[in-house]
Amino acid sequence: MLALFRRKKALGLFVLLPACGVLTGFCTPRPIDEAAFAALYADSLQPADTPLQVFHLGHSLVGHDMPVMLAQLAGEGHSFHSQLGWGTFLRQHWEADIPVKGYAEENTHPQHREPREALATGVYDALVLTEAVEIKDAIRYFTPALYLHRFADLAWVSNPKTRVCLYETWHPTNGEEDWYMRIDRDLGLYWEGEILRRALAYDEERRPIYVIPGGQVMSAVAREIDKRGTVGPLQSRDDLFSDNIHFSDYGAYLMALTHYAVLYGRSPVGLPHVLTKLDGSHAADLGPEAARMMQEVVWRVVTSYAPTGVSVEAG
Repeated sequence: MLALFRRKKALGLFVLLPACGVLTGFCTPRPIDEAAFAALYADSLQPADTPLQVFHLGHSLVGHDMPVMLAQLAGEGHSFHSQLGWGTFLRQHWEADIPVKGYAEENTHPQHREPREALATGVYDALVLTEAVEIKDAIRYFTPALYLHRFADLAWVSNPKTRVCLYETWHPTNGEEDWYMRIDRDLGLYWEGEILRRALAYDEERRPIYVIPGGQVMSAVAREIDKRGTVGPLQSRDDLFSDNIHFSDYGAYLMALTHYAVLYGRSPVGLPHVLTKLDGSHAADLGPEAARMMQEVVWRVVTSYAPTGVSVEAG
């Protein structure tokens, strides 16, 4: 829910009220201010020098194949677990009495672990989680800032060195509003302003939660295709998707590159583009030209956005 303003007539002032989930009954605190937010990301992180163990929490815009592709890009020693659902809100992953739609279908693979039990072990180097879209509805009804904070705090209590990352996604390409405009707008308005900055307000230690800018990267690559016309097998942004929101093999590869760049703090330029999926089949191959374009765009976007924690000097 967008922050609400109520006029105090006697004083002629506006008072910023906490955002409350319509269905949860919980209210989240005021977002930390922009200066405090920027200060959290003033210093970039050192690139990872050892393989990571990662927990992915989310839904179909994480998917089964993207984490497997990430593991291949990262190389020997990288490992992961996950829990997924269908259009699943963070609240559903946290609250034991709220069912995760698609739980039985999405979590039959050997990498599945129940998130709260898994994070309590303290073995994970990184927790990557995302909220369901439509993001405006998630904010209005399900207080994602509260649950982002709860998962982050659980990870940090068990392992203070765990890096927590919010994976920014995107909305359907066939929405009423322009797709590019919404991605440009929604990062600051919703992902930062209504989720991340409110979640950070809970934490007295003010520990940063980093951002994996999936929507920004998807938009930047789509714009690059629009500009060039054709890049390898890519002829339009539709080639990044299997429908109006879920990524194709090409889009899964793009998101795996983005996760790699943020989690490892290293440039993805030069990484392989012939990969396999969870079921062992070959993912569609972009070829060298399109793969290189994606890798370069990913690195440009990731290193130009401070909340990733990655600087261009790193890679």
